[in-house]
Amino acid sequence: MPPATEGGGADPGAAAGSRLQPLTPGLAVPAGTSARSSVPSVRYDLAVSGTGELTPDDGVPGDDGPREIFERGGASWYGIQFHQRKTASGERFDMSALTAAHKTLPFGTRVCVRSLVNGSEVLVRINDRGPYAQGRVIDLSRAAADRIGLIGLGIKQVALSVVGPGGMRCAGVDVEPGEAAAPVTPGADRAKAAVPQRRKVIVPPRRRR
Repeated sequence: MPPATEGGGADPGAAAGSRLQPLTPGLAVPAGTSARSSVPSVRYDLAVSGTGELTPDDGVPGDDGPREIFERGGASWYGIQFHQRKTASGERFDMSALTAAHKTLPFGTRVCVRSLVNGSEVLVRINDRGPYAQGRVIDLSRAAADRIGLIGLGIKQVALSVVGPGGMRCAGVDVEPGEAAAPVTPGADRAKAAVPQRRKVIVPPRRRR
């Protein structure tokens, strides 16, 4: 500390400091605005597979589309390497058609696939089995994957809604009602070939000579 000046003069810094106001606790915000942000919180649990946890929505702004979420999880796609090969349903795979592979849904089931990344949707028809990688719930054709911006990412989180008797909206278009498709056990939808029964041939006993 410097020695005090003679004559008991006041410190000029003390006089200047007396004019400073103490800081108020908390953050200063402009008058008339709320202290907390009104931006909605971000959902970080979208990558967790589950059902029935999303707010019904068809991705079209201002368009009500109530629906039931059947399943959600990762979506992948397959294209030229499987083009024109036979699918599990027996038909040829066409990468330009809006089809998809699912593990348990019956063949012919129509499913609305909604991207949880950008909200885009595509209506597909199940005609194949798969995918078998962990965390993936559907395998889209190349054309269907392109509709929801999946080509560049490879894997994207989606929500699946099965078209039932009440119909729905998908990608902003009304979808006609369909039959309620209940999941089946893997392999149960494959037609079992009928095994012909063997005819019993009666052989007469040999005559004794």
